[in-house]
Amino acid sequence: FVVTPEMSEFLQKLKTRVRVGVVGGSDLSKIQEQLGSDVIQKVDYVFAENGLVAYKDGTLLSVQSIQAHMGEELLQNFINFCLNYMSRIKLPRKRGTFIEFRNGMLNVSPIGRSCTLEERKEFYELDQKEKIREKFVSVLKEEFKGKGLSFSIGGQISFDVFPDGWDKRYCLGIVEKDDYSTIHFFGDKTKPGGNDYEIYSDPRTIGHEVSSPEETLQLCRQLFFS
Repeated sequence: FVVTPEMSEFLQKLKTRVRVGVVGGSDLSKIQEQLGSDVIQKVDYVFAENGLVAYKDGTLLSVQSIQAHMGEELLQNFINFCLNYMSRIKLPRKRGTFIEFRNGMLNVSPIGRSCTLEERKEFYELDQKEKIREKFVSVLKEEFKGKGLSFSIGGQISFDVFPDGWDKRYCLGIVEKDDYSTIHFFGDKTKPGGNDYEIYSDPRTIGHEVSSPEETLQLCRQLFFS
């Protein structure tokens, strides 16, 4: 999903009315793929990996690390358990990069992140029927109970694992320091278990559920330009 010229132009207009931030579970390079390589210059805040890597006004603000927080032993036990579990799942296709190690989270993908767009769609359809990711997450929750880990199923092929509280709400702690009277959040995965749920339902935000960039644009027009 790559940003359209119309949306890009609208974001620039929106910036003249309000401060604009982007928060995503992915690392900066994936956010740049979607929103353009100059995204950190185009908006006021970019929160990659839920805000564990934060940019403000075009410069790096702060970085957190999952290995420092979790410790090597728990981290390795977790990675080994996942690899072992995935080795026993039979899928129509498997590719590469089953666990992606990011600053603030692990991203686990049963099919492997290097799958093609077609293979991604095929897995997503199968996952909706067979709940592959959902079952995997419930096994992990049981196995690593009490270890301070949270899980979030987002996108089509993977789920994120991160320390409790390191979901998208993490970025609110950074934004709060700048004393805004109101924080609006727009997201699509706002149901419990979705990676927008916590920030969407947080009392510090006014949450808006949207299903497409077009709907987001319309809503922003109504809210900030009428």
